Amino acid sequence: MADDYLVRIGRLIRDARQHRGWTQAQLAEALGTSQSAVNRIERGNQNISLEMIARIGEALDSEIVSLGYAGPMHLRVVGGRRLSGAIDVKTSKNACVALLCASLLNSGRTVLRRVARIEEVYRLLEVLHSIGVRTRWINDGVDLEIVPPAELDLAAIDADAARRTRSIIMFLGPLLHRTDRFMLPYAGGCDLGTRTVEPHMIALRRFGLDIAATEGQYHAVVDRSVAPDRPIVLTERGDTVTENALLAAARHDGITVIRNASSNYMVQDLCFFLEALGVKVDGIGTTTLTVHGVPTIDVDVDYSPSEDPVEAMSLVAAAVVTESELTVRRVPIEFLEIELAVLEEMGLDHDRTPEYFADNGRTRLVDLTVRPSKLEAPIDKIHPMPFPGLNIDNVPFFAAIAAVAQGKTLIHDWVYDNRAIYLTDLNRLGGRLQLLDPHRVLVEGPTRWRAAEMMCPPALRPAVVVLLAMMAAEGTSVLRNVYVINRGYEDLAERLNSIGAQIEIFRDI
Repeated sequence: MADDYLVRIGRLIRDARQHRGWTQAQLAEALGTSQSAVNRIERGNQNISLEMIARIGEALDSEIVSLGYAGPMHLRVVGGRRLSGAIDVKTSKNACVALLCASLLNSGRTVLRRVARIEEVYRLLEVLHSIGVRTRWINDGVDLEIVPPAELDLAAIDADAARRTRSIIMFLGPLLHRTDRFMLPYAGGCDLGTRTVEPHMIALRRFGLDIAATEGQYHAVVDRSVAPDRPIVLTERGDTVTENALLAAARHDGITVIRNASSNYMVQDLCFFLEALGVKVDGIGTTTLTVHGVPTIDVDVDYSPSEDPVEAMSLVAAAVVTESELTVRRVPIEFLEIELAVLEEMGLDHDRTPEYFADNGRTRLVDLTVRPSKLEAPIDKIHPMPFPGLNIDNVPFFAAIAAVAQGKTLIHDWVYDNRAIYLTDLNRLGGRLQLLDPHRVLVEGPTRWRAAEMMCPPALRPAVVVLLAMMAAEGTSVLRNVYVINRGYEDLAERLNSIGAQIEIFRDI
């Protein structure tokens, strides 16, 4: 029995290491041990303490075991069931995290409505608490109240929480207005390969922010004599880069023009929030934003972020992959039009209601009903583009959709270094995906899905894609360590169960 126990632990560690893309030697170096020791652990040939398991989990950013609280969460999925009824899309994860960072601009009370209760939000709240910001859930835990202190205690920042989210990088824009020197831990989050922070640095240098990255920290120094004297041209039309530039411009006493800006959904929500703070923003929804900054912001503000188009896409994909009729309500249609156009080309049978406004009064919503359809592979490859193109985060869902379509589909995920690799995990569930290079996957359908037990991929969207395939596979599947899904989705298993799925949450070790 003990040997079986060690083998199971070793298998979990091996799978987590491989999903991280590490060799045994790399893990050994992180742990300060030998490659042979790691090899013995993974084969179940070495006794291992809970402390060592926890250290391994921290090194791999994988909750293999948790000390002091409940262990990692797993999902047991009984597949082959049809979904039915209706489900509402929740508020945008990416908008919520941007607004949490933006709350640092305001000396007054901020209330955010219907905030997504997800791990990414919890990590940011832990960081905010550690530096002295008061936050509390109000209205039966639906809304979030944020009240900053007169002075932030940046020396007390929760480094562990900060390193578990990439969103921490959006503290740079607000903090440069509050202090002349500060440090932030390196950003973490999904394992999607190297994503440079240099575009952020290029934009923020124009506001006098100089950053040196050493010893796991960003060391920031602000030169108050420096201010933008011409338009800021972003070298990358990225969402968080644009948001950081907006956050810096919001309290710059003057007019800042940002060109090659993202006009994606979370950027628009941030612009609407800044307007509620008294910051005028011209050009919302375009690639040129003109920000009329104000040096002091001290207002009580109440704001409702809009719904999440990526969650909407994942629910549409769930209906397609399980061959179900499902109504997805409160879909932000402006940010899903290209995806629906591609699905129409593939043969999707669906209809939509007339448009109505989200609670922010600006974002256009529809209710979308999807019906079982005979899909054909698209003629063109699936590839993301900055908004209004196909959303980068929606590309993985097309891997599962293409797998149930007739023919071959080329998916080109050019943005991330290795996210496409994780899509090949669908092969363990019966898929036929061929990895052409780290960015391109050829998907052949239709697929006869089969049940399997596997580790959750370390990237959010591929992890959900695996879950959707398990829902379509006859039999019982197990998806282990779903922390990454909880980073981006609130109560996903329970919500899917409400429309006909059969997913059980359990924990072990």
